Order: sequence, then C-alpha cells, then structure tokens
Amino acid sequence: MKIPRLGLISRIALLVICVEALAFSVLGWFYTDRFSTAIEERTYSHLHLVGRMIANDELAISSISRQSVMTDLVGAPYLDGMVIGGNGRVIVSKNPAYLGSLASDIPGFDMRWLAASAPDEKFIRGDDTLKAVMHIHGAAGGVPMYTTVITISTSELNAMKRSIILWGQLGSLVFILLSSAVIVFIAQRLITRRVNISLEVLKKVEEGALDARIPVTSVDELGQIQQGINSMTEKVGTLLNQHRQNAEKLREQKDLLASVIQHAPIRVFWKDRESRYIGCNSQFAHDAGLSEPGELIGKTDHDMNWREQAETYRADDRVVMESGISKLDFEETQTTPDGRTIWLSTSKVPLRGEDSRIIGVLGIYTDITSRKQAEEQIHNLAYFDPLTGLPNRTLLLDRLKHAMTAGNRLGVFGAVLLIDLDNFKTLNDTLGHDMGDMLLKQVAQRLTQVVREGDTVARLGGDEFVVILEGLSENVREAAEKTEFVGNKILSVLNRPYQFGAHAHHSSPSIGATLFDGNPHAMDDLLKQVDIAMYQAKKDGRNALRFFDPHMQESINARMELELELHKALEKGQLHLHYQIQVDNSGRPLGAEALIRWNHPERGLVSPAEFIPLAEETGLILPVGQWVLETACSQIKAWELGEHTRGLVLSINVSAKQLHQADFVDQVRATVQRYDIRPTLLKLELTEGMLLENIEGTIATMNALNAIGVRISLDDFGTGYSSLQYLKRLPLDQLKIDRSFVRDIATDSSDKAIVTTIIVMARSLNLDVIAEGVETEEQRQFLFNAGCNHFQGYLFSKPVPIGQFEPLLDRSWRSVPANI
Repeated sequence: MKIPRLGLISRIALLVICVEALAFSVLGWFYTDRFSTAIEERTYSHLHLVGRMIANDELAISSISRQSVMTDLVGAPYLDGMVIGGNGRVIVSKNPAYLGSLASDIPGFDMRWLAASAPDEKFIRGDDTLKAVMHIHGAAGGVPMYTTVITISTSELNAMKRSIILWGQLGSLVFILLSSAVIVFIAQRLITRRVNISLEVLKKVEEGALDARIPVTSVDELGQIQQGINSMTEKVGTLLNQHRQNAEKLREQKDLLASVIQHAPIRVFWKDRESRYIGCNSQFAHDAGLSEPGELIGKTDHDMNWREQAETYRADDRVVMESGISKLDFEETQTTPDGRTIWLSTSKVPLRGEDSRIIGVLGIYTDITSRKQAEEQIHNLAYFDPLTGLPNRTLLLDRLKHAMTAGNRLGVFGAVLLIDLDNFKTLNDTLGHDMGDMLLKQVAQRLTQVVREGDTVARLGGDEFVVILEGLSENVREAAEKTEFVGNKILSVLNRPYQFGAHAHHSSPSIGATLFDGNPHAMDDLLKQVDIAMYQAKKDGRNALRFFDPHMQESINARMELELELHKALEKGQLHLHYQIQVDNSGRPLGAEALIRWNHPERGLVSPAEFIPLAEETGLILPVGQWVLETACSQIKAWELGEHTRGLVLSINVSAKQLHQADFVDQVRATVQRYDIRPTLLKLELTEGMLLENIEGTIATMNALNAIGVRISLDDFGTGYSSLQYLKRLPLDQLKIDRSFVRDIATDSSDKAIVTTIIVMARSLNLDVIAEGVETEEQRQFLFNAGCNHFQGYLFSKPVPIGQFEPLLDRSWRSVPANI
C-alpha cells in the first residue's frame, strides 16, 4: 500500500510529536528508573537494617525464622531465611529441616558467600526474589560471627515498578496527545491556513492569474515569505508578460521572415549533408522551373536544369559543411530552364541543428545579371563610343600605349592614322544630325573592314577616327609603305557613296599618318604629329593622305606663336581697318569695304590670309569680329557727321562662327544703338559656304538683321554651291561678283557668260549687284554694259587707312547723294 505523502505542516507537527514522544519517553524512563531504584534502595536499606540490628543484638537471631516479623522488618514478603555460624552450620532457619546442616549441603547455597574475601553485604536478584547475604561481626570486628541469608519476594516490588511505568507512560501519552492537539491547532490557526491560502494563490498564478496576490496578515517569517512570494509573482508576471510580448514579436518576426524569404526576389534554399534539397523559397522554385517549392525536396543539383554546374555546387557545399566556414558573395553563372545564362551572387553558410552540429548548408542566390549588364554598359560607355561601338579616346590611348610598348620591345614599327571627314558639318546642317550619325556608323563599318583583325579602329570624337596599325615591319621604309597602302584603301572605301534610304551622299576623308617604334611616354607627341599631318592633308585640298614630317611641326610651332601674338594684337591695339572705296559707274563714292589689317611691331604688316584662318580655327574670330563691328559703327557715326560722307555705306565681312552665335543679332542691334547710327549704312557680307552650313538658321538670322535695318550682301558669289532654291529665299540686298570671274572677263568667254548670268539673275531677284577686283577700264566697261553699275577694285583705289581714304572722297567730282 502506498503511504500518502504528508504536507509540510503535517511533517512539522509529526516531527514535533516525535520529539515530544522521545523527550517524554526519556523522562518517563528516567523517573521510572528513579522510582524503581528508590524502592530497591529502600528494600536494601531494610535488609541492611536487619543485619545491623542482629549485629547490635537489637534483634534476636531467632527472629530470622519468624515470617511475620521479618516481613514487617524488610517491607516485603519474607520467603526464607537462615543464620550460619562460624563453623558453617545452620543455627537458625525458617525451614527447620536445615537446622544443624552444613551450608554446603543446602541446595542453591554458594560457599563463596562464606569466603573471608566475600563482601559483607551481597544482594542476589532472581526473577521474583532477592537474596541478601550479610556478614555479622562482633563489636570488635574481625571474623564474622554469623552469616545471614534472607530471601524475600520481589513480585510486589516488580508490580509496583510496572505500575509506575504504566502510569508514567500513560501520563506521557496523554500529555503528548494533548500537546500534539494544541500544536496542530496552533499550526492550523497560525500556519496551515495561511499556507493553504498561499498555495491557492500560487495555484491561481500557475493557472495564469498573474495578478493574484497572497493576503499578508502578519510580519512574521511566514508573512515575509508571503510578501516575497507576492513580489516574486509580480516580477514573474512582468517577466512573463515581457516574455509573451517578446515571444509574440518573435513569432511575428519569424512569420515575417518566413514570408520575406518565401516572397523575396532572391533564391533561398537549404540542403542536407548529402546535398539533397530539403527546402527552398518560391523564387528559387520559380527560377528552377518548378510549380511550387515542395517539388524540390529530395532532389540534387544533378536533377536540375543546371546539371553542368552540379559538381561545382556540390564541392562548394562540401567545403562549407566540412570547414564550418561560410562562403560569401562569390559570383558564378547558371543556365536557366529556357537556356539563358545568368549571373548569380552566391552565399553559402553552414546549417546547424539544435546541438550546433552542422546538418546541411543554407544558400542564397541573388540574380546579378542586370548588374553585370549595367557594369558592361558602364564599361562600354567608359571605353566605347555609344554611336559606332568603336573604342573611344580612353581605350584608344590605352591600346596605343600597349602598341608602342610592344613595338619598343619587339623592335618593330607601327603607325597611327587620323581620319577626318571632309565637309561633315555641312552634311549635319543640311540633312540633319540623324543623317550625320548614319554616315559615322557606315564609316566605322568600312574602316573596320579595311584593317587587320589585330589593329584598332577608334572614334576620337565628332567626325574624327583613328586607326592603329601594329607590328608593320622592322624596316621604317617598309612600314611606311604598308601604312600608305592601308591609308589609300581607307581613302578608296570612304570615297564610295553612302546610301541613306533614297538619298546618296558623297564624302571624302583627310588622313594624317605617322610611324612609331616605341617610347609610350611620347604618345602625346605622336597624336600631335598625326593631327598636324591630317591638317596638312586638308590644307593640300582634302581627300588626301599625308605623313608627318618635321617641317610640318615647324609650321605648327610658327602657327602657335602667331596665335599668341594675335591675342596680344587685340589687347595692344595692333589691328586696324583699311577701306576700299566702292563707286557707281560715274565714279561717285557709294561707300567702302572695311578690310582688317595687322600691323605687327616686328613682322610689319601681316596678311589677312595668314591670320584670319588662324582666328577662325582658334575662335579668336569672335572677339576680332566684334572689334571690326565696333570700329565700323564708330566710323559710320563719324561719317554721318560730315556733309559729304553722311550717306556712305560701310561693308564688313562676317565669319560663320559670328553668324551662328545665338546672340549675334543682339550684338549687332546693341552696337548700332550704342553708336546711334542709321542701320541701313551698315552692310554685312556673308559667303555662300556660311549659308549652306545651316540654311534654315541662317535665314532666320538674316531676317532678324533685316528687321533691324542692316543690309546683307552675298560675298564671292559664284564660287560656292548656292542653290537657286535657297537663293530666292534668302533676304539679301546685294550680290557681289567674285574677283576670280572679273579678272579674265575681257578674254575668257566662260567668265563673261557667268558674270552676265549673275547680273541677270540678280535683276530677276531685285538684288543690287557689285563687282570686286575691277582693275581695268575694260573690265569696268564690260560690267557696265552687262548691267552692273557698282564697282570695287584697284581701278578706283586699293584698301587704304582712313587717313588716306577720306582725301579720296575730297577729290571726287561731286559729293555722294544723300539717298545712297
């Protein structure tokens, strides 16, 4: 049978009862023993008294035989008694049969009791008897006179002892029971009830009632325990609430993480130690061509579409699992179910179980194909021309450096060719930039087809291309011949017509070439040389190939020096205007053309043919042109103040760069207003080439100038490629016949026909006509007869400074009409 477990209070009560029982048992034994000993000692005392009385003759020895007397004397039932004399014979006995008998003959008598060495008193216990053996001496002492043996019954004594023990135990039991009842009552009142209340509250707390509290009714130890339990419960409640909140947050985070993993646009998978898939997210399943993640479980990479990479993947898994070290952000390619090759950024980490043992591998694939494509695009943008796909300047310089280094190491010559398309700007302006881009693409294709596979074709920018020819020859002459051969092939293929839909376009290149045999540090010089050679090709009439030579460099150096000095000329006022008079058929002054001159302090008078093209190329033509405009308006203002000069018209030449400035019209208007002149006295001379560069924009600018009142003359007419369709749309005031047609007009029938045609055409367009370069009377007469009434040339005056020009007016046979 199973013994029920006792509660703490019951155990304490039981312990107290046991302690009390033990204590009272010990006390009962002690007091019982004391009472029993006292009874025995009283009996011994009575027996001893009997012995003393016999020794003192206060009691006759014959009394030993009388039972009633001895019972009273010893205080106990007297059973037997005898007195043995010194001779060892019984002299007195309660049993008459023993009188006179030797003590040794008496049954149960021990002769040692009579020995001289035996004690005077000896008490011998039996079961219910007590023998007292006492030696009785005389007054003088010495040898005992008698030996008395008295036997009494101890039954009553034992009964008395048992009674004492019984009543003592009964009293102890009663006391223990009463005290236990009191203890249990007190424990019940003071401890058990409070403990039970505490247990009930703790039970409620256990069931989740964290707000339950034990009522504390005392400040004793139990009350302190209850207060401690309450505090602990409150803290536990707080911690449990926090734990629940944290657990809820953790659950939400786990759910969120699981959702994020499942719906993340990256591949997530996990495998066991055998590299079998045990899970993945939706993106991984989708990219693997599976309908849902569960289809992947149990498969290996050999079972998937990327089986070509399976061994590599398995090796990576094994390294991660065996080393326990993550492998992060390494890039690899993979074949998709539809056959595409994609780039992946892969991370693999050990997958650990609850005991931290590695149970597999967790992997993340991020598709970085777009990034790789973007990087490739960035690389292409950095090193390739987006229009033609050719290497750009950056990659060109890198390849040129390597080519020069290789040439230096191998001792062979290479070459660089710079190709510039002639009149490309005209194509852009007339047909539009789209046509220009198409031309550049076709040029790139043709150049690539001409050169060897190992050579480089690059677009330097705009309409300039560069070809690098490597490893031509160890012999400089042979290398030059091979370069010339390639250059001529380029000339040939680029001179072929370009087809833009229904439109065919003809173009030609100017090519500069130079050789190299090493020293990559001289790369900048090499590019300068090929640039110089290309400009020499343009200078020689375009559509040509020219090699660089030192004389070209000398020319360039002189040109650069001239450019610096031209800057100074503007700053130091070295530029001047010369004026060439313009007259009618009767010689009357109509005005003049202002021609710029440079009076250099060391060089002397520098020809405009030398510095104007330089100013055009460097952009200095803009400040120079503005200076001419300012000076001309100032001169017109001065003439307006004179009686005979107030009607003179002053013509100035305008460059293409000036005309195509966005604010050119504003500049002219502001200058005219600043000098407060009549705008009709200012004439701007434009060339045909300028008009064709951007015909629509030019017409708009000319209309704006006409709105101001400024006159416009078309200079060098007949030398360009003017279309009559454009000519009739141009808001012109005058056509100027070029000197090249006037020079041989007296002898050349073609020139006569051209001049006559120009004059007739001008009249049909209601345009004024003036001929320049008139040097003979015969020329003037022919022009006059053909219908031209205005002239300019050495026949009337060469260009002269203003100080010499105004006396010419004074010598005129009459003043200039005011309406001219």
